[in-house]
Amino acid sequence: MNRRKFLALSGGGVILAATATIGTIASRSPATALAPWDQAGVLYDEPRQRALSYAILAPNPHNRQPWLVNLDQSDQVVLTVDTDKLLPHTDPLNRQITIGLGCFLEVMVMAAAQDGYAVDLEVFPQGADLTALDQRPVAVATFRQNPDVRPDPLFAHVMERRSNKEPFDTSKPVSQETVDAIAAAARHGSRVAGDASTESIEALRALTTEALIVEIETPHTFKESVDLFRIGKTEIEANPDGIDFSGPMFETLGALGLMTREGTLDPESVMFEQGKVAVLENTQTAMAHLWQATPGNSRTDQINAGRDWVRLNLAATAAGVDMQPLSQALQEYPEMAAHYAQVHDTLATEGETVQMLCRLGYGIEVGRSPRWPLEAKLI
Repeated sequence: MNRRKFLALSGGGVILAATATIGTIASRSPATALAPWDQAGVLYDEPRQRALSYAILAPNPHNRQPWLVNLDQSDQVVLTVDTDKLLPHTDPLNRQITIGLGCFLEVMVMAAAQDGYAVDLEVFPQGADLTALDQRPVAVATFRQNPDVRPDPLFAHVMERRSNKEPFDTSKPVSQETVDAIAAAARHGSRVAGDASTESIEALRALTTEALIVEIETPHTFKESVDLFRIGKTEIEANPDGIDFSGPMFETLGALGLMTREGTLDPESVMFEQGKVAVLENTQTAMAHLWQATPGNSRTDQINAGRDWVRLNLAATAAGVDMQPLSQALQEYPEMAAHYAQVHDTLATEGETVQMLCRLGYGIEVGRSPRWPLEAKLI
């Protein structure tokens, strides 16, 4: 969501007056839900736990944080998926969730290298279902000390990486050279390309806008997102995953009942219409686009796409460029079929699957996303 524009939902004057009267509520911060960012690499001496304390900060769809880990073997991390954290409506084949798991693994591997450990990954050692993830291991990671392992320079940007869901500054172009430099960060088999030309920007702004409208105007897919809204400190602390709305404005809106799930879902409401306008401003302020494709679409391809995707995020952070995924046109539910076909006709070569698509630009500074602590993810 575009946070700033929610002021329009009830009128700025009402919000400002209310804020003045309930300042204590408005100033609350979900400190516990943000603590994992401060604890990464600090709380743990054991090398696997140290690496995992960074891995839990990886990007993932709707911030569901679908990872569970078992540390029973002294040198291994066994990664499985929390099937309660899936997105059955917008991600019916669990492809995007698998990409998020790949992001987790890549950050873990990078963090381990900082401490002189190499990680051998065996992905889906018991096989995988291409229609749905299940309880079988996603990966078995074996840690071994290796004096020759080299730290990855991109790891320096793990703590600063963000997904920026605010409009970008349309007066600041992104150069093609910058786009190409970000794309070069992939190393796990993805084909990554991008375009900062006016013609491409206009075409992909239109496509991503249309796809976003489909998701919003399809009741079951939009409800999946709205059900994951966490409005204000109390909700965020109780469930530090999903789509968070924190800060003085949202604390006030929630406290006064001016931002509700019911109102957001009602297509006849001002809240629905203004929310739609707000999120569409994001697609319309893209200043370049970057996309990622794989030659196949196996679960291993999806894991590798995730490993490359987080690398692209970190390379963008290093370059001072903001990034936001725009994955709606890549989703595999029936109402999106026409846009899925269009994005593949436009961006894929024969046989490829487009795994990720994002907008690039320069936006305002945004805060950290809430996270479950590592202890909540240990089996």
